[in-house]
Amino acid sequence: MPITDYFRDNVLVKRPYIRREWCEAAVRDPIRTEVQSYDGRIRHWIWVDALGRYLRVVTLADGQTIHNAFPDRRFKP
Repeated sequence: MPITDYFRDNVLVKRPYIRREWCEAAVRDPIRTEVQSYDGRIRHWIWVDALGRYLRVVTLADGQTIHNAFPDRRFKP
């Protein structure tokens, strides 16, 4: 699955506890998705047992290129 330079150089470095396979799983089989109205990027959520919370993964408008990922404390399924 493609990733942005930002994801590789910043997200994975600053958040070493986030695994790329979790992000790919969120894109393949999310429990919810949402399109951001201001830039067309797509938010995908998945529950990650190892984190004990939901992970939000943001892709570019193509729905495949991973751009950002972080634990989402405010997400309600």
